[in-house]
Amino acid sequence: MSLLYISQQLIRYLGPFILIIGIVGDGINIIVFSSIRSYRTNPCTFYFLVAAIFNFLYIAICLSSRIVMNGFGYDLTRISISWCKIRWFIVYTFGSSTLTFSCLATIDQYFVTSQSAYLRRLSNIKWAHRITIIVIIIWCLHNILLLLFYSIPSGTMACTITNSIFAAYIPPFYLIFVCTLPVIIMALFGYLAYRNIQLTRVLSEQQADRQLVKMTLIQVVLVAVCIGPSGIINAYGLITSGVSKGTDRLSIEDFTITMESLISFLYFSGSCYMFLISSSRFRQAVKGRILFWLRSNQVVAVQQSINGVELLDKRTKN
Repeated sequence: MSLLYISQQLIRYLGPFILIIGIVGDGINIIVFSSIRSYRTNPCTFYFLVAAIFNFLYIAICLSSRIVMNGFGYDLTRISISWCKIRWFIVYTFGSSTLTFSCLATIDQYFVTSQSAYLRRLSNIKWAHRITIIVIIIWCLHNILLLLFYSIPSGTMACTITNSIFAAYIPPFYLIFVCTLPVIIMALFGYLAYRNIQLTRVLSEQQADRQLVKMTLIQVVLVAVCIGPSGIINAYGLITSGVSKGTDRLSIEDFTITMESLISFLYFSGSCYMFLISSSRFRQAVKGRILFWLRSNQVVAVQQSINGVELLDKRTKN
């Protein structure tokens, strides 16, 4: 049994599972953080909301296309130049954006838990709205270059970067700004927020929320576990880029990349379940939304039954 076959089976069967739990989990995050005012008007949970939207889109588009490509062998990026460009634009833009918003949520919790009144004032929902727009614009403008330089060269069936300078620029940029810096920033400010909690006797006086801090800290763990290996593999790829490799080594590397990609997709699909573990208030909010949805469906069903009976009575009388 070859490593290529094992990789295909993992993508084919484990990929859809991650896709389903990701769509459900990110969908729950979007509903809860957007429908409850205390979450929607809090800078940290507002960043969680925006990150959940990008996570949902990333999982729905990038993971589903990855399953089709690597699990079933239907790679549209090899035959459609438009999809070749758009897919890589989405991969980099959505992935970078959601990691940036996770970093901002962690930084916000450091501000909120600080003993400095000046730092606490930096946690502001109006600023969060403005920063969100700026972050999205920056990543979209930067990644326009992907739309320009990704293509399918004539005579090949490979979606690749056609500009040599940009091809040399992207790997180290991705390693530093997507794989390494977010982990370092979240770990640093997560630790500082945790230290602030330990140093603060009356946390409520600073308008900080212990459960929200827990949600943020467990998000740090999720990023470190799921995105950290991606940085290691990308660093290895840069170091060994000029090394001649045999077939067996290439097979092992491809298998490792497949495993790493599945692990990284867990970050984009797992935040809801981490929040459920770390926060009883979030669990109550999810339960409340589900019960509200069930009650609404029951009311609609009852109303439809009543309308049906009244219509039947009218027909009978006529």
